[in-house]
Amino acid sequence: MAAPRLTTKALRLPTSKLLRPALTTATPRAAPTLTQKRHLTGPYGYHQSKALTFSSFGEPIDVLSLHTHSISPTLPSGSVLVRTLAAPVNPADVNTIQGTYGSKPPFTTLLGTAQPSAVPGNEACFEVLSVGQGVKGLEKGDWVIPAKTGFGTFRTHALVEEAEGKLMRVEREGLTPVQVATVSVNPCSAYRMLKDYVDLVGLSMRWYREGKDVSGGAWFLQNGANSGVGRAAVQFGRLWGLRSINVVRERETPEETEKLKEELTGLGANVVLTEQEFLDRSFRDRLGELTKGGKEPLLLGMNCVGGKSASAVVKALSPKGCMVTYGGMSRQSFPFPTGPQIFKRLRFEGFWLSEWGKENPEGRKKMIEDILNLMREGKFKESPVQEVEWNWETEEKTLKEAVQGTLGGFRSGKGVFVFGET
Repeated sequence: MAAPRLTTKALRLPTSKLLRPALTTATPRAAPTLTQKRHLTGPYGYHQSKALTFSSFGEPIDVLSLHTHSISPTLPSGSVLVRTLAAPVNPADVNTIQGTYGSKPPFTTLLGTAQPSAVPGNEACFEVLSVGQGVKGLEKGDWVIPAKTGFGTFRTHALVEEAEGKLMRVEREGLTPVQVATVSVNPCSAYRMLKDYVDLVGLSMRWYREGKDVSGGAWFLQNGANSGVGRAAVQFGRLWGLRSINVVRERETPEETEKLKEELTGLGANVVLTEQEFLDRSFRDRLGELTKGGKEPLLLGMNCVGGKSASAVVKALSPKGCMVTYGGMSRQSFPFPTGPQIFKRLRFEGFWLSEWGKENPEGRKKMIEDILNLMREGKFKESPVQEVEWNWETEEKTLKEAVQGTLGGFRSGKGVFVFGET
């Protein structure tokens, strides 16, 4: 394949090159061997790469385009060339494309696009293909993930300048590319919210130390419990001796709803309710039984839905409880009720993982290593995924539809681009 003619400026990419598709639903697969050819080269050894880009905000199906470009084989000092093994599509990625996310990406012509453009995507597992002079902490064959959000991961390859500050090396033994690619957003969000707002583990230990008549660890409640964050919270709760009340949307049939409840219970959920059951007045009596009339208080509520569901979380919290909001899937706001704030002395917090990571880079690294170790030991299970195979011949339409579908209806798993012959 002949390399497109690009300006010298276009060939100096900082963090921009990865992508390919083919829609499948499957379990995570092992990474290709290092000897398997997965990248194309043009004249003079230039690497051929493809990236999903957008030059204006809008729906992914309307504004995304598949752009082909070349990467020079001569790497600047401090740079590495990586190829993408897997890259998940998160709701935040879609919101970024729509222009509704809390931060906006820079639009540049570094990839040689006709208009200043950006590459979406925050998570990925990359493999290092080559290393420039001055790079000491990375080697060919290493697996790495973005050290910060906003990397732009929907691409087949990337030339990463100042690589050691932008990439985090991951010990690959015992892990799949999909596990590594999906570790840094949903599991980390659940990890932090369960640790940072109410000391539930400390409360549980204090109960046992004081010899209180309790039937288990401290309680927390969450809506959107079938999400990636929700499933992670259920598992961390089990590992840390906590108890969880989990709210999910009803499925199309009672049988499907019951199957989902059983699945979450199998991960460690103590109680699983549908939104209808949660909003029903009878839930108050059931909550009283679970908390022994408040003697085992519910002090943490995690909200990613908003609207009536969020209001119900507020009502369920015990005095001095805290509700942490990290999403608004229903797109419905809810009023901060004056009474509970005053008389129950509730706290309301917002959680944004990106900002936490900027403030705590070393804490982020240690947290990711902890979660990956739990995966290796079989103690933590990644969320179900829908693999979208990305090969050199994968059509633009396939990739755009995979991104667009992220926010639509019930899904059997998170969409993840899995890269083949690129």
